[in-house]
Formats: sequence, structure tokens, C-alpha cells
Amino acid sequence: MIRESFAVSGCYDKMPNTLTPFVYWAQTESQVTLKVDLTDVKDLNVNLKETTLQVTAYGQGARGLNNYSFDLNLHLPIDSNESSYKVVDREVDFILKKKCNGWWPRLTSQPQKPSWLKIDFDKWKSEDMDDNEDEKRDILNDYPDMFDKLHKEELGYRKEDFAKVYLVIYNLCQFVGFIYVLAVMAIRYSRDGPEFMKETYDVIGSLFKFIQLLQFLEVMHPLFGYTKSSVLVSLMQTGGRAFVLFLMIDAEPRMQTKPVVFYLFLIWSTIEIVRYPYYITQLLNVEISFLTWLRYTLWIPLYPLGVVCEGIIMLRNIPYFEETQKFTISLPNSYNFALHFPTVIRFYLLFLLLPGLYTIMSRMNKIRLRKLGKSEIKKKYN
Repeated sequence: MIRESFAVSGCYDKMPNTLTPFVYWAQTESQVTLKVDLTDVKDLNVNLKETTLQVTAYGQGARGLNNYSFDLNLHLPIDSNESSYKVVDREVDFILKKKCNGWWPRLTSQPQKPSWLKIDFDKWKSEDMDDNEDEKRDILNDYPDMFDKLHKEELGYRKEDFAKVYLVIYNLCQFVGFIYVLAVMAIRYSRDGPEFMKETYDVIGSLFKFIQLLQFLEVMHPLFGYTKSSVLVSLMQTGGRAFVLFLMIDAEPRMQTKPVVFYLFLIWSTIEIVRYPYYITQLLNVEISFLTWLRYTLWIPLYPLGVVCEGIIMLRNIPYFEETQKFTISLPNSYNFALHFPTVIRFYLLFLLLPGLYTIMSRMNKIRLRKLGKSEIKKKYN
């Protein structure tokens, strides 16, 4: 690796039959960085003045081994004495110190950008452009509007992050699923009255099982770094619902006709038609105060009501599973293992349901205090 400081002047003889390499640039308030896409560089000649940069070299570029050169007329003066460059295995890196701190609307003095000059988007996302900084700065957050403008100029469109697009689509699909469930329940109840409660699971059970299975993706999202939520809390919420839906309701036909199933589906769906739109607005950086308040307030009555319905379903199911012995494993068997499923239900009621509710509600309350603020919450209740 070679690291040099520029001289204010130097000899610069443009070689015949030279090509132009790709040059990638980025900036902060105090400096400009350039990355010249050349490998195996030899005979590098750099001439820097306050407003011009001239480079010639022999190396491996986009057109193979050849002589390469480029000239840049800079938008504003730079301090050549404080600027430097270094040659590494796959590129030549330049750091140009600006004479006056400030944001440049473009790199060159000409409005028209050369085709070989590209935006170094990697430096925007996370790059320590200052040797004195202890941590890397997220320049994308510093200048989001400028980043969008440059991205559109460079590529012709605004490139969205894959995880963000995926999460918007996922949350939208879940919202549509739960709003459909509520719509069907409302229409059928308005038409048939309380008699529809017995048919709730037959009408929407299959759809509810499908969207519930999709919710297991929410356990994977924090593992992949898509969200910052807790894996344990997501697993408790999703796993608890799945236990009730698949093992307590779907597995016992006599439970499917009970009115409590109607109320449980109503509570679960009401929670979700607020939660998913809120997540979408957060992903799109749209702040809707009422939706935020609703998201972090509606759970206060609905979470305990949901747990009460889940507890009723489990208690009602204990004699059914005592009778059918479904999911019960008796001895003797080849694995020498026994499992009494009604005991599992009792264990779940005593040691998982209420502690799980306490864990989830404690976490939600902390988030609520952080999102809404203590003073705002006091105003709501006074």
C-alpha cells in the first residue's frame, strides 16, 4: 500500500490511447472521497490543484490492462496539502479535504456529470470517512433527501431496501387477512345474530389458521435483523396463539362451536388491524398520532380479555381431552415415554399463560411510555 500527500503542482503528461476508469465518489461536510476502479496499478501519476485533479496510471480496469486517465474540475476548492491518496489491491482511494466545510451539490464544476463518474453508495450507508472518528457514521441518515436525489439521478429510480419492501408487503397482507376476518364476522353476525357464533370456526377457521401460520415469520424477522423486536416475546405471542388455535380449538370439534371462539377471534383480529397498519406507517416514516396512541393503548383492555378467553377454552377442553386421550402418550411404547396432555394444559394454565401475559404487558408498557411519553399519557387519563 502506498499513501501519499499531494503536491500543489506536478508533471502530468497524458498518455496516448488512454481509457477512462470508473470513479466512485462520496462526501461529508469536510471531505470528498474518490475510489478509482483499477487493480495492479503501475506508473501512477497524480496532479492536484485547488480545483482540478488529473490522474494517469497503467492497470487493470473495465477494459483490461491498459493506460487509464481522467480529469476532474472540482465544484469548489480543496486543500491539496491536507489531501492524500493510497493504492490498495483493488482500487486507488483519494481523500480530498474541502477548504470550506459544506455540502457540494455535485462533484464537478460542470452541471453534466461524466458517464464514468458514479456515486459511491456504499460510503453513504456506513463509512468512517474521518480517521479521527471512533465510530462509523450513517451518512444516509444525515442527508436522506440528498441521498434519494442522487440515487434517482444515478439509477433512474429510488432503490428501496429489500427488507423494508418485504416487511411492508408482509404487514399489508396480514392486515388484509385480519380485516377480511372481521368483515366476514360482522356481516354474518348482523345477518344471523348470535346463532352465527356456533359457525364461526367453520366459516373463517381455515383462513385464521393460514394467517396464524404466517405470523411465525415474525419470530424469524429479528433473527434475520429485519426488526428489532424480541425473539422471545415474539415466540411467546405467536406460540401461545398457535397452541390455542391448533391444539385447543382445531383439534377438538366440540370446542369449535362455543361462543368463546367468536369472542377470541374478535379480540385477536381487533388487535391486529391496528398493529399492522402502525408497522406500515413506521416503515414508510409516516407519523399518525392517533394510530400510534391506539397501537399502544388498545392492548391494555384487549390483551387481558384475550387471555381470559384462552383460559376458558383450555379449562373447557380438559374434560374433553381426558375423555378422548388425544395427544396423550401412554406406556408401554417403544420410546418408553409417557405424556398426559390434560396435565400439559393444566401446566400451561398455571405456569405459562399468566406469566406470559405479565411479561408481554410489562414490555408493552415500557414501549408505551417511551413512544407516547409520560406527560402525554397523564393527559389522556386526567
